[in-house]
Amino acid sequence: MNKKLLYLLLIILASCGKGEKTSPDVYFAGEIVNPTSSYVVLYKGDNIIDSTKLDAENRFSFRFDSIDDGLYHFNHAPELQYVYLKKGDSLTIRLNTVAFDESLIFSGVGEEINNFLLDLFLANEEERPAIYSTFRLEPDVFIEKLDSLADQKLSLLNALTVEGNLTDKEVKIAKASILYEYDSFKEKYPFVHRKYTQDKKIKELPASFYDYRKNLDFNDNDLTYLRPYYNFMNNHFGNVTYMSCASDCDLENKKVKNHFHFNRHKLHLIDSIVIDKELKDNLLRKVAFDYLLKAHDSEENNEIFIEQFHELSNNNRHNEEIDELYEGIRNIQPKKTIPEVYVNNSEGESVSLRDISKGKKTVFYFWSGEDKRHFKEVNKRIASLDNKKSKYQFIGINIRTEETSWKGIVQTAKLDPDTQFRSENFEELTKALIIYPINKCIIAENGKIINAFSNIFSNSLEKQVSGYNHNQIAKN
Repeated sequence: MNKKLLYLLLIILASCGKGEKTSPDVYFAGEIVNPTSSYVVLYKGDNIIDSTKLDAENRFSFRFDSIDDGLYHFNHAPELQYVYLKKGDSLTIRLNTVAFDESLIFSGVGEEINNFLLDLFLANEEERPAIYSTFRLEPDVFIEKLDSLADQKLSLLNALTVEGNLTDKEVKIAKASILYEYDSFKEKYPFVHRKYTQDKKIKELPASFYDYRKNLDFNDNDLTYLRPYYNFMNNHFGNVTYMSCASDCDLENKKVKNHFHFNRHKLHLIDSIVIDKELKDNLLRKVAFDYLLKAHDSEENNEIFIEQFHELSNNNRHNEEIDELYEGIRNIQPKKTIPEVYVNNSEGESVSLRDISKGKKTVFYFWSGEDKRHFKEVNKRIASLDNKKSKYQFIGINIRTEETSWKGIVQTAKLDPDTQFRSENFEELTKALIIYPINKCIIAENGKIINAFSNIFSNSLEKQVSGYNHNQIAKN
């Protein structure tokens, strides 16, 4: 970490005072080595500002005669990263997608704040494992270590502010990137500490532990899409909801373990505290996704939850997306017919999942050629599950892999082509079957769903495929 900070300081000192702004126009351009897409897309929050195609030399450029100063992000699928733009900037980048973030360099007018934010991001990624090792420490020692790391970075920001002629908004963004990153760990501390130390109760914290909360701002649109700020807000409301439920709600043994109650409580807290609409919409969306994707609750509870979500957020910008997720989950409950989804076999013929499972006990699992490690592990797992005594067939559904590559992978891995299929429409498949996480598998029989939310690596699945038990499967 010290070497990283020293390197960053040298960059700051070397770059200070570069460039004089002569025009209010904004120019943002660059070169991408080993491109993974033909386009670069510039976003402000969730909104696309502009997009451009790479030229023959893998270069791109944007020019704007009017743009709001602030934080943007550019996307070169599947990667994205921040870029701070303000009037008069003339900024260029160069990166290699083999090491997207690590190779990225900003040059030109506006480089100071962007290189600083980038190096903060890389330093945070680098030090995160070491920070998790400190969660075992006592609260006062834990706080002392985090504050020391924050002070080092704030000192660098002060040096850049003095020499680099940063605007007030740039300083605010940079400072928030530092402080909210560490405050987020503080919000996690009670729960991670209990897990690591295996304590039965949440540790009692010093009265000053949450002093930083006195300065929280729930209405700063400049920070809405800043990753450390958004992550902090999610952790903060998770913490506050838990503590509030444990002390105030009528819970059995005061134990907060009911996803239905917890997430409804969290919705109300966010709605009552957060002022900025975009931030509130995004946080409420996160709660809805967490509950619907992870709780695997009853249809009745799902319906009550979604009704309450709409009562609190009737004009949420994410309503359509959440409604589609809700409908998708409702359609894959136990005993329902598998959605009419089609995949291609090795001969290029379109076959429905219903037909594949007709008259058979089936486990559908998913893999992608882009994730070689997962592919290796999942096929090792299938080989151990798929034995002659099993009454199940194991059907692999490939996603996000070009057809020729998919066939090559199947052949090279010596997989049975009769058990391997490929989806041509990942979006349609995901909406219909809710492919989350990638380790998910769907257990079906004769076109009917037994459990749409099992896990290919779970121990219970291994027991179930050797001794078929509908009740056990439905609980898993």
